Amino acid sequence: MRKLIRKIPLASSDVLMAKISLKVVPSSSRDQVVGWLGEALKIKVKAPPEKGKANAAVVELLATTLRIDADRINIVQGHSAPNKVASIRGLENSKMMEFLKRTVG
Repeated sequence: MRKLIRKIPLASSDVLMAKISLKVVPSSSRDQVVGWLGEALKIKVKAPPEKGKANAAVVELLATTLRIDADRINIVQGHSAPNKVASIRGLENSKMMEFLKRTVG
C-alpha cells in the first residue's frame, strides 16, 4: 500500500532570498546590463521612469540575465530612485554573485 506524503510549504524564513544593489539608468537607448559600479550592478533600460515602467523593465532584464522567471524578482528599495535593491526568491547570494560575475564581468 502506497502512503501519501503531503508536501509542507516552506515558511518564509526558510526560503532562499538573494539581494542585489542596482544603479538604474532609465530612458536609455537600449536595455543593457552594463557591469559593476562599485558594489552595485549598473543597468540601463529604454523604459521611462514613470508609473513603474523602468522598474518593470529592470525586473525583466534581470530575470533574462539570471535565466529565471521574472515573478521571482522584486524591487524592495528605491522604487522611485536610481539606486535600488532587488530581492530574488529561491537563489543564494553567493550563487547569484558568482553567476553575474561570470556573465557580466
